[in-house]
Amino acid sequence: MTIHKNLLTGIIVLLFMTVTLFTFIVDQTQYALKLRFGKVISADYAPGLHFKVPVMHNIRYFDRRIQTLDAPAESFLTSEKKNVIVDSYVKWQITDVVAFYIAVGGNEHRAKQRLAEIIADGLRSQFGNRTIQEVVSGDRIEIMNNITGNANKASQELGLSVVDVRIKRIDLPEEVSNSVYRRMEAERERVARELRSRGEAEAVRIHADADKQQTILISEAQRQSETLRGEGDAQSTKIYAEAFGADTEFYSLYRSLNAYKKSFNSKNDMLILEPDSEFFKYFKHMQAQ
Repeated sequence: MTIHKNLLTGIIVLLFMTVTLFTFIVDQTQYALKLRFGKVISADYAPGLHFKVPVMHNIRYFDRRIQTLDAPAESFLTSEKKNVIVDSYVKWQITDVVAFYIAVGGNEHRAKQRLAEIIADGLRSQFGNRTIQEVVSGDRIEIMNNITGNANKASQELGLSVVDVRIKRIDLPEEVSNSVYRRMEAERERVARELRSRGEAEAVRIHADADKQQTILISEAQRQSETLRGEGDAQSTKIYAEAFGADTEFYSLYRSLNAYKKSFNSKNDMLILEPDSEFFKYFKHMQAQ
């Protein structure tokens, strides 16, 4: 019984060793290369179990998923010859595992170094054609798209595909930051002065227009008042004339009484006239009566 058990165990171990030596498993997240004495003989392996010849064949595995290269921050010159410190990262993927193995010997670290150089060259080219204001404020998306396209072409010989390039941060050296801030402050002050000047010009125009409207309204009001006053005077003269024509003697008496009233309004009023003056005409008539 013990002999049979040991024999069964030996057979199982032998089968396991045989399977291990003559087969290999490819995961769905991997590429697999079959090498014969260091040369690629096959690379098209679907996920699953595959066979190999021990000693003669060697299997290398590579990750087929999208990977991230977080490049160290580097300094680049803009078109103004100003330094900017750029921190970026790259999303990349192996698309041709044979070309990848031939180009870098399957060394992932070497592949990342080559890819980092490609990205750095792209950043250097893009930033060298732009000013600080352009790279900081408006052209970042365009820069990333251009770098992604150019890096994708350049990395094809490495068997890689650049999925995306992203700029995480753009920093300015302290002396450049101060210069940029001063320039931005000067620009804002220029805009403020321009807006203030426009406002003052508009205020002058509004005041001038208001003064013009005021002058027109006053002139029109004075014209209308003079017209109404003239019409009133004419109407008054007409009424006086009609009243005088209706009873001249009474109207003459009425006017004389008003004249007496105004002349002797105060006890201190005094008139020096000749006794036969026309002014005392009605006093004479009263004495005669």
